[in-house]
Amino acid sequence: MAEESVYKYIELTGVSGKSWEQAMNNAITKAGQSLRDLRVAEVITQDVRIDDNKIVEYRVRMKLSFKYEKE
Repeated sequence: MAEESVYKYIELTGVSGKSWEQAMNNAITKAGQSLRDLRVAEVITQDVRIDDNKIVEYRVRMKLSFKYEKE
């Protein structure tokens, strides 16, 4: 019989001065330092911060799931 699992979602915003991909990677890497069994990241929005008509920051808001384990 297959094991039944439960997953929890949290919402995070990753930030980078280089790209949306790096912003997403930054958020996942940081979350992985305190959460175990990360599973799926779902991008909700992508935006940029502009200063002096130039992109200075890429931001990715995402939902991140991880396996829920009863304490």
